[in-house]
Amino acid sequence: MILGLDISTSITGYTVLDGSGNLVEYGSIDTRKYKNFFTKVGVVEEKLISLRQSYAVQEIYIEQSLQSFRSGFSSAQTLSTLSRFNGVISWICFTLFKLEPEYLAAVSARRICGIKVPRGTKAKPVVLQFVLDNEPQFVVEYTNKGNPRPDSYDKADSWVIAKAGFDTWQQKNKKS
Repeated sequence: MILGLDISTSITGYTVLDGSGNLVEYGSIDTRKYKNFFTKVGVVEEKLISLRQSYAVQEIYIEQSLQSFRSGFSSAQTLSTLSRFNGVISWICFTLFKLEPEYLAAVSARRICGIKVPRGTKAKPVVLQFVLDNEPQFVVEYTNKGNPRPDSYDKADSWVIAKAGFDTWQQKNKKS
């Protein structure tokens, strides 16, 4: 089993794939209503404990947190908080599953999955559409205005990380 995570202090997406790369479970952990950093960590940890009890996870892949500034994007404080959160959740994964998580950059994971994001286009809608087109079990819930619910993007990102992780894992196993 492969666990893919898209970690965020607002909504964390997770995907579990079986040994053949088939979708077993996916979902999101919404921590937006919690203001305290450690409360958010505890909520994500509870779900990870549940996943550990349900599945024999052999590999964990996590979307690498942003490392640099880009105009119009996150502030230094936001990046710092996200990195801390990513680190704490990574440590929890290590202690719960006894596995060292591997990190995949979003761009690399998309490339491995064959997702092409045209220049000047936002990646999230492209990724979501790709997952909808390629994973029959993946379902999106929509808001009253007809837009995908915010957690849809996190679920899709975690699926991409899990799929890219699965491909990476397969390549590793071919070499050994």
